[in-house]
Amino acid sequence: MHIDETSVEPEGSGLMPLLAAAELQDHLMTVNNDLERLQRLLDDACEALSTHFFGASGLVDQMRERLPDARDQDALQQLMLHLAGAITALQFQDMSTQLIAHTSQRLRNCSDQLARDTFGEDEDGLAVVETAPLRPNPVTQDEMDAGSIELF
Repeated sequence: MHIDETSVEPEGSGLMPLLAAAELQDHLMTVNNDLERLQRLLDDACEALSTHFFGASGLVDQMRERLPDARDQDALQQLMLHLAGAITALQFQDMSTQLIAHTSQRLRNCSDQLARDTFGEDEDGLAVVETAPLRPNPVTQDEMDAGSIELF
């Protein structure tokens, strides 16, 4: 029987060749790194949105005090409604954060299992495998409506 030196088991066993397993593990880790970078970008964008929202909201409050005309007050009220809609959209960040963390944990689990099953023990013993998420999906909501979630 011929044994392929790049495989864990003899040919025909159905197990993945070492090089393919290593390449797949690299791809899983690359995707995980991309998700972490996406999370940082999302955090920065939401921080900027929140800062601008509170700045604009403060200015609207100042304008309300200075403008006695009822039409101006109505326009300011409309502006506040638009700002409230923008802040509702910030809920997306919280849901996205949960989903990204869940997906990253699942990817790390797959990568760790692949490494352990393919490469076995090393000088430090059996590889530690990241625990898989217990729930299939941490986020069940897939859209947002104003007032459906309280942010503050």
